[in-house]
Amino acid sequence: MIEVRDLKKRFGTHPVLDGVNLQIEKGESVVIIGRSGGGKSVLLKHLIGLLKPDSGEVLIEGEDIVPLNERELLRVRRRFGMLFQSAALFDSMTVAENIAFAFRRDRSLPKEKIRQKVAQMLEMVDLPGTEDKNTSELSGGMKKRVGLARAIIYEPEIILYDEPTTGLDPIASDSIDKLILRVRDRLDVTTVVVTHDMRSARRLGQRIMLLHNQRIYATGTPDEIFNSKDPVVRRFIEGVSDPKELHL
Repeated sequence: MIEVRDLKKRFGTHPVLDGVNLQIEKGESVVIIGRSGGGKSVLLKHLIGLLKPDSGEVLIEGEDIVPLNERELLRVRRRFGMLFQSAALFDSMTVAENIAFAFRRDRSLPKEKIRQKVAQMLEMVDLPGTEDKNTSELSGGMKKRVGLARAIIYEPEIILYDEPTTGLDPIASDSIDKLILRVRDRLDVTTVVVTHDMRSARRLGQRIMLLHNQRIYATGTPDEIFNSKDPVVRRFIEGVSDPKELHL
């Protein structure tokens, strides 16, 4: 479904990705972990064409999206849904208006059909009857759910999640994890999650990839990663800093 070949990206003189290679199968759930500022979100944005690499390929079902122009990318992006780290809701819009935002320029659906689809999405994310609420009335967990409802309203084939549980308490995080699994199973989507939350990583990932030193350093099942003896993997899983990086 997704293949990345020798992807390289730098901002100024700072290399962020330096030869990233990965493959994600159709219907698979993959979690990408790694240090803050290590390039995880940058990698995610390359998968949907929001960033262009300096070199390398990003293939979606065999099609390299790197050379595509913005109009061509719109066709590819319709296959994706994305939940941004902050949920990225519009404060001036109601819940329903946020979810239906993608249909603003699409006149092919009548208003009643759009209302039905919005209600259906809210039901799926456990927020029925909240169409007329303002986003300022929502908790952090509720905003994430609305963001997810907006991401899935087009019934995408691939959903990208950028730190979906950041800023949430453990109970809200648990409910978001369960929601991601439910959406995956109901819509039969390919799922890619970037997270720092090791409990979420273990629960959500059929495979886990560790991005380290601008490359995919390790990949495996949750058991393989969490039981790894590799010191780099162990330090990240256990949240232990490298003594070489301490400047006291």
